[in-house]
Parts: sequence; C-alpha cells; structure tokens
Amino acid sequence: MDLGPARAPSPTIPVTLTVNGRRQQLELAPFVTLLDLLRGDLALTGTKKGCDHGQCGACTVLVNGVRINSCLKFAVSLDGAEITTIEGLGTPDNLHPLQKAFVEHDAYQCGYCTPGQICSAAGLLSEGHAHSREEIRELMSGNLCRCGAYTNIADAIEEVMAADSETTVREAAE
Repeated sequence: MDLGPARAPSPTIPVTLTVNGRRQQLELAPFVTLLDLLRGDLALTGTKKGCDHGQCGACTVLVNGVRINSCLKFAVSLDGAEITTIEGLGTPDNLHPLQKAFVEHDAYQCGYCTPGQICSAAGLLSEGHAHSREEIRELMSGNLCRCGAYTNIADAIEEVMAADSETTVREAAE
C-alpha cells in the first residue's frame, strides 16, 4: 500500500518558559498551543480543554500575571514568559485564597471549569479593575460554567477582593 511521499518532520524552535516557578527549556513545533504543551509534554492537566476556540475560558492561565486563553496562544510566541497554571497557585496543604474561597462558597459543581475560573479570578484581582459584584461578573464573563455556579463564584471572588482591600488599608495605616 503506497502512502505517498514521506513527510519531513516538523521543524522545532527552542523556547524557554518558566512554568509555575520552574524553568523549562523546550524544543517545540511552531503550531503547538500553550494548552497542548501544558497538558501534554508538561503533564499539567489542571488546565482544561473545553471549546478549543477561546470561547469558554476553561483553559485560562496567567502569562506574566495576565489571564489568557491558552488554547489560542502558540507556545513558541511566549519565549521567556512566566506562566502560572492552577497547579502553581497553591497546593492541597497551602491553598491560594481563591482556591480556599471557592471551596468555602461551593463555587464549583462538576469542577471542570474551576481551574480556569480561579486563574481568571486571580488575574482579575491583580488587574484591579473590579470594584463591585457587577464588575466581577462582567470581567469573568469569558469563563463559562455549564453547571451555573455563577452566584457562588462571584461570592468567592468578592470575599477575596474584600480581604485584599482590608489588607491594603491595614498596611497603608501602618
């Protein structure tokens, strides 16, 4: 059976990324998305593949502190970047405040969207644009939850935002 001409292997490009605080030196094909790199080669499966078109937010991670849909970004375009996934935010023994608030507010049901929701919320809080529940809901609108836990997600983010505000006020007074 003739399969036609053999294909040449795809060229690779050297890329250095810092993922969850660990420097990674990689050789990547130019078409590999950040999402596929994280889930595949780096075995960081907390980041989820939902729509694979940037519409659901399940793949949200932080790149240099900014939230992005990792399914839309080629990994080679991020040479030198710092990437934080859900695995890099906290540990089971030392949860990130958002992770803790999501648990306390039951801000998940099936849990599939939760890593993207939490990474997006971390980015949202560091951006400092949300000052009200309505702004939280608007700025989180790129992250979909098929189970409909939106009220609890907003509650969790509001709690962490309020705690951050109290800490800022307390530090300014000292």
